[in-house]
Amino acid sequence: MTYPVCEAVAARALAEGVFEPALDLLAELTPLLTAESAVRPFLRHDLARALATIRRWADHPDPHVRRLASEGTRPRLPWAPRLPELVTDPSPALPVLDALHRDPSEYVRRSVANHLNDIGRDHPAIAVATAARWLAVPAATTPAVARHGLRTLVKAGHPEALRLLGHDPDASLHVTGPDVHTPRVRSGDHLVFGYEVSNTGPRTADLAIDYVIHHRKADGTLTRKVFKLTTRSLAPQERRTGLRRHSFRPLSTRRYHPGLHRVELQVNGRPYGPVDFTLTGP
Repeated sequence: MTYPVCEAVAARALAEGVFEPALDLLAELTPLLTAESAVRPFLRHDLARALATIRRWADHPDPHVRRLASEGTRPRLPWAPRLPELVTDPSPALPVLDALHRDPSEYVRRSVANHLNDIGRDHPAIAVATAARWLAVPAATTPAVARHGLRTLVKAGHPEALRLLGHDPDASLHVTGPDVHTPRVRSGDHLVFGYEVSNTGPRTADLAIDYVIHHRKADGTLTRKVFKLTTRSLAPQERRTGLRRHSFRPLSTRRYHPGLHRVELQVNGRPYGPVDFTLTGP
């Protein structure tokens, strides 16, 4: 019920030339329902002027207002218009993240991590450098914020992001798999595959083990999507085996097309495989 009120505040304020008082009102409303969408027209209208108020929210006693400072300035906030200036250059909003990455509220820290993840999609080097700066003087919660904030870069196999989180792309490993147990998968059933990873080096290896499904599109081409398998440490000569079931149950957000598909492992950003399998109709 509060959502249209927040949107009306933004529309009326910009039409009538009322700026800072309208932002203050959104800060009062956001504990009832987040105003993250309503602050974005102010940022698009005058980024520097809006950020001058939003930066002060990072010191607000209410975690909903502090979260609004981070969430409202996300360059690629889902279901909301992008902020082109911050997509091009995220640095004006970095002081907000610097102020909030150690926030006592997980609700706020989660938003900071998602904001950092947005930055990583367009500016990997800035995202990694920001996380490295935070990890240089960490709180107990900082590693979790960095991991969540760099998750897209880790899935993409970005070497500097992996190294920062302790996953050496050059670790000495022997990887077997994926060993596909179901070369033909009926729509609605599961792809089943096994794998084995051995640490052949002299030091303990911290591993980020993912897998990639190359889905068939309507035009016959393949598009990749990375899924998390596990994160674990292997001592020298230790090995890890596993079995994964991946569902092909139809989803409203993804349409499956019968035909050739592909699966591969990704360990510390390095690909292993791939192995083809066939998806059939229901």
